[in-house]
Amino acid sequence: MKHRVRGKKLSRNSARRKALFKNLINGLILHGEIKTTVSKAKAIRGLTDKLITKGKVGTLHTRRLIAAFLQDKKVVNKIVDEIAPMFKNRNSGFTKITRIGKRKGDDALMVKLELVQKPQVKKEELPEKEQKKVKKGSIKKVAKISLDKKENKK
Repeated sequence: MKHRVRGKKLSRNSARRKALFKNLINGLILHGEIKTTVSKAKAIRGLTDKLITKGKVGTLHTRRLIAAFLQDKKVVNKIVDEIAPMFKNRNSGFTKITRIGKRKGDDALMVKLELVQKPQVKKEELPEKEQKKVKKGSIKKVAKISLDKKENKK
């Protein structure tokens, strides 16, 4: 019998299923939308709604409850600080599913799961160490050296 059995198993054991849900929700919160299969989207839709509803309260306790599930501080802060205030007048239905066609490899029906209102995605800048600094005169020096070599060959 199927009494008190909730959710889809998605052909995974409980640990892998929980990890899959965490990763999908993290991607959805960070990027505002994800592309996945219909069954995975339907499985995480309810969990995402519950996390956003908890985030509306905005207390330390709710942050810790969300962090206990997601285990990523960036995502927890984004839920509580940015996403939950956007949905303060809405009780549920924070996500929508849009069908986008079938996947080429296995013909699985793909969907785009996205938040109803999208947060502004901030592009993080590279640290100063990774940015290449070019000196003003360096290009001219390289060009001059290459011209000198050509003249010497003639």
